[in-house]
Amino acid sequence: MTQANFSRPGAVDLSTLSTAAGQHSGANYVMPLTEAEFQAVAARSMQHPVLVEFHSSRDQAGQATSAALAELVNAADGRFLLGRVDVDAEPRLAQGFGVQAVPTVVAVIGGQLAPLFQGTKTREEIAQVLDQVAQVAVGNGLTGRATPVDGPAGPEGEAAPVADPRFAKADAALEAGDFAAALAEFDTLLAQTPHDAEVIAGRAQAALLNRSLGFDAQGIVEKAAAGPGDVPAQLDAADLEVINGRYEEAFDRLLGLAAEVGPDEKDTIRVRLLELFEVVGRTEQVVLKARRRLATVLF
Repeated sequence: MTQANFSRPGAVDLSTLSTAAGQHSGANYVMPLTEAEFQAVAARSMQHPVLVEFHSSRDQAGQATSAALAELVNAADGRFLLGRVDVDAEPRLAQGFGVQAVPTVVAVIGGQLAPLFQGTKTREEIAQVLDQVAQVAVGNGLTGRATPVDGPAGPEGEAAPVADPRFAKADAALEAGDFAAALAEFDTLLAQTPHDAEVIAGRAQAALLNRSLGFDAQGIVEKAAAGPGDVPAQLDAADLEVINGRYEEAFDRLLGLAAEVGPDEKDTIRVRLLELFEVVGRTEQVVLKARRRLATVLF
């Protein structure tokens, strides 16, 4: 795990919605997919997007597209799970999806099918498509993270790291979308190891996910705009901005507010900022900059 990108296997990654930014953990989120496995894999779309790529080993022209897609999915560190269907081995599944050419890529989001693209695409074009998928998923409350799969990670052949057994219960709760239970598990771990950076980061992520369950994005934006001094509204707006990868905007919002409110509300904002710093990553430049400014605001 790195502090800049919360990537412990089985955890939830809200550190970015960009699928092309940052370093990834080396975990594998690409798997071969058969007709027999399809329903079980598609069911995971209730927590995170499931991508399905229909390909053929006979299609030489599409190999670069397949490699770029696998690379971007793995770089997203669990934002997506990619199932690769060999149309030559699984003709019925391809026929059921009406596949007429390879590669064809579709997404399953919350159980709903969304066609993405057909034919070859550049890495940049694929990254744009995946960013849109991630935004749709978050907009529908699907902020879970895929569990790494065993075996080779596509062209690079990277293996998934072994999960820390301490986090087994929290990871299971996160995978099931029970963020309140995950938060309770992290609280238990934090009581046992108060200064464990990984536990602190995990708790911060679980807390953000738990708060996000009741989010109405449009309502949050409107309420924050109408009440610039409304601390709860501004906290919600900052949470939403972090979820959408707009870290600097979130920190600027709360730091500006902290400079204007009384001591009690200032402390409430301080606690939330410290939590969001953990979500984004302690060593990120945007966090280091905001932390320096926070010290100025407080003292």
